[in-house]
Amino acid sequence: MKIQTANRDDIHILELSGELDYHSSPELREKLNELTGKQTSKILIDLRGVDYMDSSGIATFVEAFQKTKRYQGRLILAELTTTVRGVFEIAKLDSIFEITKTMDEAFEHFTSKV
Repeated sequence: MKIQTANRDDIHILELSGELDYHSSPELREKLNELTGKQTSKILIDLRGVDYMDSSGIATFVEAFQKTKRYQGRLILAELTTTVRGVFEIAKLDSIFEITKTMDEAFEHFTSKV
């Protein structure tokens, strides 16, 4: 898996590509721990390039979600592939996470909600 980072205003963006599995999730967990450790208020994860995700990927996102909620931060997942969205739906997490269809929609969510 490849992780690229970017910023847009006060939104920290992680662009993921490849497979998010047992072998690659520790790297993502480390990046997310850096952001949540600094209590980053707005984290956006672009998943359009992720073609496979297993339960360790879900666990990584759940952990980051819980940490951001503790300090009233926000974590939004954007552009999930059909496969990845299916994993969230099977785990019944699609109603827990903020999930947007597009990156533009995610940016709108960040700017429209306090």
